Amino acid sequence: MPAMQYFSTRGGETVSIEQAIMSGTAPDGGLYVPTQLPVLQPADFAGRETLPEIAEQLLTPFFAGSSLAGRLGEICRQALDFPVPLRELESGHLSVLELFHGPTAAFKDVGARFLAACMERIISDGRFATPPVTIMVATSGDTGGAVASAWHRRPGMRVVVLFPLGRVSPRQQHQLTCWGDNVISLAVRGEFDDCQRLVKEAFADRELAGKNRLCSANSINVGRLLPQAAYYAKASLEHWRKTGQSLSFVIPTGNLGNGFACVWARRLGLPIDRIVLATNANTPIEDYLATGQWLPRPSIATLASAMDVGNPSNMERLRQLCGDITSLREEVSAMAVSDAEIRSSLRDEFGRHGLAWCPHTATGLHVYRHLAEAERRQRHWAVVATAHAAKFDTIVEPLLGCDIAPPAELAALLALPSRFATIDAKLADLASQL
Repeated sequence: MPAMQYFSTRGGETVSIEQAIMSGTAPDGGLYVPTQLPVLQPADFAGRETLPEIAEQLLTPFFAGSSLAGRLGEICRQALDFPVPLRELESGHLSVLELFHGPTAAFKDVGARFLAACMERIISDGRFATPPVTIMVATSGDTGGAVASAWHRRPGMRVVVLFPLGRVSPRQQHQLTCWGDNVISLAVRGEFDDCQRLVKEAFADRELAGKNRLCSANSINVGRLLPQAAYYAKASLEHWRKTGQSLSFVIPTGNLGNGFACVWARRLGLPIDRIVLATNANTPIEDYLATGQWLPRPSIATLASAMDVGNPSNMERLRQLCGDITSLREEVSAMAVSDAEIRSSLRDEFGRHGLAWCPHTATGLHVYRHLAEAERRQRHWAVVATAHAAKFDTIVEPLLGCDIAPPAELAALLALPSRFATIDAKLADLASQL
């Protein structure tokens, strides 16, 4: 199998997967993508049923010729050691893909744990990076906790987590700030887009980036994005093996990494039909699909805080993949959901099935309920459940009138002390903390 190479969405020279992972972003500010997408078929996954098994098969072409190729199986088994069940809610029509059974109760655990395992091996190899390496990540809620958990106490690496002050749930904030050791937590006076801008400015500052050996763990890093395609592969294969039909997805969307991973999975040949992106009051994706004009804007605070992104980074990958707005419209559609509709969805779904969902999952369920009836009846849909409802107890519990017990691993984190510093959204303030 020939070695896979990666290049920037803005052009430039090709690099290895190790270089792409350790650089995070390309020197020209673009995002790394593979030079070609392999073509797979459901039959290629025969005998593979677990997430680690399917991930290894799916990702092998992307790591071909790399120092990680022979270790991909152990990386998948180590990183993806928790369930991602496809729970059927309404026979023949609706399932929920539960991605919140990892150590921080959010889907970000998949990409973060995989990327951390890759980086640890790349650094120990010594050819592509020299420790100590600083992993810098901007978070709108769940990413930072998953990254902190995945890298906590790993040798030769430290983590800097930037989150918008007052714009994440209390339990999310605790998950971002309870680590210590090699994890630095910074509350930024601003919004998520300010945090993301600071990270980009830090990487663009050659002196700062070089001195601290900066690397990214956001979904701008291709090493965090690739494994997310694996749970779409697993869910779609499970449904295809059972019914012989493709599975459609409704995906709550913030920085667009989760949605783009599904597009990649379908392009690879997995049995995936429609992809609908569920957004909140932050509507640049929906507006772009409607008008053909890409107009990022300051983000708006909503109940679905992890989706409060006004300039989704992975739109650059999606636009590069599709080439024009007509092709992009064939890949995905989008629907925006208001806070009032999120509240109604949380109550309605609890009344239907007695299940409590997080606000982001409720956003996806609202979109499913408001698809055209023919769309709902002609296809089987999976709404992606991105986080456990207990992470949003201050929103969900008053609406449902009941307590939601956190999973055991989340409860253990909530018992730890919190520590963080607060900074202005200025590069000088960030640099002073490094």
